[in-house]
Amino acid sequence: MTADQQREPVHILWINAGLSCDGDSVALTAATQPSIEEIVLGALPGLPKVAVHWPLIDFECGPTQGADTFIEWYFKADRGELEPFVLVIEGSIPNESIKREGYWCGFGNNPDTGQPMTTSEWLDRLAPKATAVLAAGTCATYGGIHAMAGNPTGAMGVADYLGWDWRSKAGLPIVNVPGCPVHPDNLSETILYLLYQLAGQAPMIPLDDKLRPAWLFGQTVHEGCDRAGYYEQGQFATEYGSPTCLVKIGCWGPVVKCNVPKRGWINGVGGCPNVGGICIACTMPGFPDKFMPFMDEPPGARVSSTASTAYGTVIRTLRGITFRTVDKEPKWRTKSRELLTGYQAPWSGS
Repeated sequence: MTADQQREPVHILWINAGLSCDGDSVALTAATQPSIEEIVLGALPGLPKVAVHWPLIDFECGPTQGADTFIEWYFKADRGELEPFVLVIEGSIPNESIKREGYWCGFGNNPDTGQPMTTSEWLDRLAPKATAVLAAGTCATYGGIHAMAGNPTGAMGVADYLGWDWRSKAGLPIVNVPGCPVHPDNLSETILYLLYQLAGQAPMIPLDDKLRPAWLFGQTVHEGCDRAGYYEQGQFATEYGSPTCLVKIGCWGPVVKCNVPKRGWINGVGGCPNVGGICIACTMPGFPDKFMPFMDEPPGARVSSTASTAYGTVIRTLRGITFRTVDKEPKWRTKSRELLTGYQAPWSGS
């Protein structure tokens, strides 16, 4: 980014008009590391000035009135008048080409025709001009709930629509931050990373092969779960409310890339298994179809949990023996006329 560009704000254009429940927008309001307020107000060192155009917080602007017209910022970007800008998409992208009439979802009206502009049309217009494109939440990243088998919309993720090899004009791939809803801090931290990268203060964002930030999605739920030790010991819950491993009642944690148990949900507190909920794999590209029916023991877990139960029985027995020997004080800690520690004075001659 040049010196002149650094003086201009980096615009964040947020389109939440895909097939979505707006849960990712709501989740972001709970972010603490960093908070959305810290990003918007530029409270972090080295952060470029930011202008956020996000329907959830842009209270000064109305659709066609107010301090300025909210939708006009998107038309400015389309005309090439905003530079640079980050395009955030929330919600899955329906296949508008399969409809004979009407549309599945839209965002504002075309001033030339007065007709609604579809979300996919906005993506066609703005993605080539964006410095970076970020897909927020599982619907935008991989299609999510709306892309289930049998859906009438042909819904898909942003990368399915633009292409998995797509690159922005700055050479950045699409950045996927999945979650249903997205983890607040995962999303805010990724936005922060992109802003620092645009300011020339961070290297190319490291992504895995599913375009997820590698440092956030490099480990499984199981690897960060407080209950993982119970799995190793073959102790499995058969009903909710148990502190033991939840695999047998439907948890997919051993194979799901997600950091929620380790990070907590809000300010380090909570997270699905941490509060007794199973992992239903909402950060995975195959969600939900490949992980249903929920609350049934995953097929692979039947083999691994059976092996773990047999192995764990032996381990628990051996650990029980060790526990009984180490869970008491050494024998020399007693009131006596003799020193029983084995200490020998260096002058004793012995």
